[in-house]
Amino acid sequence: MRVAIIGTGYVGLVSGACLAHKGHIVQCVDIDHRKIDMINSRRPPIHEAGLEDVLASVVPERLSATADLAAAVNGADLTMIAVGTPFNGSEIDLTYIEKAAWQIGEALATKDEYHVVVVKSTVVPGTTETVVLPILERASGKKAGIDFGVGMNPEFLKEGEAIADFMNPDRVVIGGIDDASIDRQAELYSPFPGVDIVRTTPSTAEMVKYTSNALLATLISFSNEIGNTSAALGVDAMEVMKGVHLDKRFSPILPDGQRVRPGMLSYLAPGCGFGGSCFPKDVKSIIAHGQRLGQPMRLLEAVASVNADQPSQMINMLEGRFRELRGLKVAVLGMAFKPGTDDVRESPAIAVTRTLIDKGVQVVGYDPIARSAAQAILPEVVEFEENLAAAVADADAILIMTAWAELRALPAMLADMDTPPVLIDGRRLIDKSAVRDYLAIGLPTTREFSPVEPA
Repeated sequence: MRVAIIGTGYVGLVSGACLAHKGHIVQCVDIDHRKIDMINSRRPPIHEAGLEDVLASVVPERLSATADLAAAVNGADLTMIAVGTPFNGSEIDLTYIEKAAWQIGEALATKDEYHVVVVKSTVVPGTTETVVLPILERASGKKAGIDFGVGMNPEFLKEGEAIADFMNPDRVVIGGIDDASIDRQAELYSPFPGVDIVRTTPSTAEMVKYTSNALLATLISFSNEIGNTSAALGVDAMEVMKGVHLDKRFSPILPDGQRVRPGMLSYLAPGCGFGGSCFPKDVKSIIAHGQRLGQPMRLLEAVASVNADQPSQMINMLEGRFRELRGLKVAVLGMAFKPGTDDVRESPAIAVTRTLIDKGVQVVGYDPIARSAAQAILPEVVEFEENLAAAVADADAILIMTAWAELRALPAMLADMDTPPVLIDGRRLIDKSAVRDYLAIGLPTTREFSPVEPA
């Protein structure tokens, strides 16, 4: 199938590259000529594991990038809209969606073949049919359901694992205004045999996406509330969750006695909060949408509130360890909101770093991938080191903010120091017995520490 994809961010480029790898002919459209040149040169403009290899296998034979939206749409059987939908404080901003829909509609005005337009971006329920569809009709002068089809196909991609998620989906949700719109999308996913396909309405497809992300965000905030309360009670929350995870409804036991440990258990663990481009935005967006409908979403309001406060737990532990923060040297390890990506949007590490700066702390930052992204939004006063050893050298305290695997080397590294810094683990990455001076989210203070002055 010939496919045009509008937008080359995480969703657009990963979708385009993977669909091309499955045999489709894909043109990705963007207004950023730097991105276009990079894609056409087989260089990914974003960091995503495996993306460079996939691009190398499909460019230029089955994937190319262009700024000519009209030509891409006219040469395609199906067009996906994969542009950004940022949250502006009260609702998602549909500016990019509306602009893309209008330009696609203009292209459809001169296209004779039946065409299906699919919204891939995350939009609140009703957007595809009440915003995108009318724009397409006005711009094209044609009628949806007769001259062209309209659909909604949400993505379920985890940053850092997006290629694997797309190539091995657990489900494909296809929303359409009619059978023809759904059938064209089903044809797109025909190279994915055995995958469960949900055929439904656009609004239901939109709601599936929000519900999925809201549920996972809820699990995280629930775990963080349990973690904070457990620590206050003198109980290690990780031990609590270990017992919870063994419930066979969460981790079933197979007939051969092997226990299945689903990936979702990782959301049932305490930490310093969730971030990224999806969970924070999507939770806020569906809350705001519910309010406009007269349906307050009190549980999700609490989820957002707990998450907003959670990074402060790192500051609280640091303040409980030292008499005065001003003048401390603190290594903040990890700037990305999760390992495997360079995305720092809504990252707890950014919030914590800014608070430390405001309190007069000398901050040394380290991230193996997201350094440039973090430097672009943090004050220049933050020093960044190229390697882990340099970052923790002479530090009074270390804050683990991202669960990068290489940080597991810290216990051995600290053991060689004459006066090791206190390690505050925001991701429960390090074994609590492996470091002498160790504090963590969800962990009670098991020893009496006398507040100390910075070295």
